[in-house]
Amino acid sequence: MSHTAHIESTEHSNHEHGKQSFISKYIFSMDHKMISRQYLITGMIMGCIGGFMSLLFRLQLAWPGHHFTIIEMLLGKWGKGGVIDPNFFLALVTIHGTIMVFFVLTGGLSGTYSNLLIPLQIGARDMASPFMNMLGVWFFIASAVVLVCSFFLETGPASGGWTVYPPLSALDKAMPGSGTGMTLWLFSIVLFIISSLLGGINYISNVLNMRTKGMSMNRMPLTVWSFFFAAVVGLLSFPVLLGAGLFLIFDRMLGTSFYLSDIYLNGVGALDNVGGSPILYQHLFWFLGHPEVYIIILPAFGIVSEIISNNARKPIFGYTAMIISMFSISFLSFLVWGHHMFVTGMNPFLGTVFMAISLIIAVPSSVKTFNYLTTLWKGNIRFTPGMLFSIGMVSLFISGGVTGMFLGNAAVDITLHDTYFVIGHFHLVMGAAAIFAMFGGVYHWFPKMFGRMMNNTLGHFHFWLTFIGAYVVFYPMHFLGAAGVPRRYYEFTLIPEFGVWVDVNIVMTLGAILGVSAQILFIYNFVKSIYWGEKATQNPWNANGLEWTTPVEHIHGNWPGPLPVVYRGAYEYSVPGRELDYWPQNEPGDDDMVEIKHEPVSPESPEVDTVESDNINTDTSKVFFSSFARLLGLVKV
Repeated sequence: MSHTAHIESTEHSNHEHGKQSFISKYIFSMDHKMISRQYLITGMIMGCIGGFMSLLFRLQLAWPGHHFTIIEMLLGKWGKGGVIDPNFFLALVTIHGTIMVFFVLTGGLSGTYSNLLIPLQIGARDMASPFMNMLGVWFFIASAVVLVCSFFLETGPASGGWTVYPPLSALDKAMPGSGTGMTLWLFSIVLFIISSLLGGINYISNVLNMRTKGMSMNRMPLTVWSFFFAAVVGLLSFPVLLGAGLFLIFDRMLGTSFYLSDIYLNGVGALDNVGGSPILYQHLFWFLGHPEVYIIILPAFGIVSEIISNNARKPIFGYTAMIISMFSISFLSFLVWGHHMFVTGMNPFLGTVFMAISLIIAVPSSVKTFNYLTTLWKGNIRFTPGMLFSIGMVSLFISGGVTGMFLGNAAVDITLHDTYFVIGHFHLVMGAAAIFAMFGGVYHWFPKMFGRMMNNTLGHFHFWLTFIGAYVVFYPMHFLGAAGVPRRYYEFTLIPEFGVWVDVNIVMTLGAILGVSAQILFIYNFVKSIYWGEKATQNPWNANGLEWTTPVEHIHGNWPGPLPVVYRGAYEYSVPGRELDYWPQNEPGDDDMVEIKHEPVSPESPEVDTVESDNINTDTSKVFFSSFARLLGLVKV
């Protein structure tokens, strides 16, 4: 693929930009670095809300019937006598899952690091369309506000699980959580999808069109590859969920019957809805739902690749194999949604097809795991907090991934479906693993975000407490699920066979308290370091990426002068014959025969794909048209 030629304005390095107001700089900013911080802070706030919800319903599961003053104080009528109302228990589970999957692991993770790293690591001044980028983050924040506002409704927030299956989600009179709270949930998701699509278009456009001189595709860091694949998967799958959500809104508000048929309500009788099928919603939801797993985990893969290679002081093992495995995962993710539906009466032959593909997708995931371990092998490892969280991510991914082999088998999944085995599996392989990668990224790129260093000692404590807490909470769930304990049950003591697991729930709840407490330590370290942390040098980790060639102080356009020129790949560590154990991408070597020069190019020149003007917030239509043309194969790449 030919790299994009950029115009370098000779006045750019000397151009002085006027001071921005607080609102234009921190609120309605179009700078990708500030927008990444907005995604991160919003994701952290939503993560605190979602994590606190998990503590509330874990208290109920560990000590059913016990009266907790804090529950009555916080939940009001939903926690009378210090006991969570059964209807509100399901609402807590629903909103917890929604927040963690969409607002923390998708928006918080991908939105933060795609915005921060793509322009910096490919040598671009900013995103292809900074205005669309700003709209994306504000749709994200608006969707989060709408979801949180549903807690203040008289009937409470949405209930029915984070998948919001009909008919509970399609009939506003089915239960308290099926009322206005469910409507707000649906509108919140619509806003979130718009945000994701705006961001995805920007990320793809940047990678295809905004790379600096010398930055060919095979020289891009794996972080950029992972963000690119995640954006493509999101661009193809999120519109399906948007359609599913709109049909659900139509069923609720316009009397249609996309998902409803032969429904009877107590005290009302038979409804007029005929011809619909709730299974249709499941197909539409999981066509997004399973690619969503990889929209979350692909950026985590890229972040971990970068941190492990840097802190092992070794080139990433199997760079090309890593790219092929990410491509394979992205492609196969669209073909496995049916393994979530083995118990819906699916044709056994079709179930076998989904089962085979589900097991095949484990192969590229195993390739990535193997490459991480071989990169670590005999490396000169630095155990920074970012490195610890990256290694912890690999551990969690392996532990949770192995159990996925059970659930991918139709015969086994029929027994384990909707049990705690499923909860333990996806919390390890997707939830905790991706959050560990997110934490690793915060510690590693904090100097680039805020110009200061986080406290390493507090970071080590944060890792070990979180690592222990994650395994204590989620690993025992596999044993509960193997014993047949269903998910989302309000109280186990009502069924004698499940009552024996109450003591295990106490241990799991103590692990949850430990894990949540560790996040208080992280927030303290995070906030304190922003203002009083040790000032960072330009390249504190001795890394090779272009992001570490920009000034510590954030400036308009990232680089004060011409854009850097790239001469090699991103993982040239410990090269024989070099005094230093790293080799930045923009540093020429003796074997570089021709120096790439920054020369003004006429905008009419046929070999130029994108024109970069001094005003980087305008004239982006060519970028988008060129991006889509390349994706559709309409022009030669």
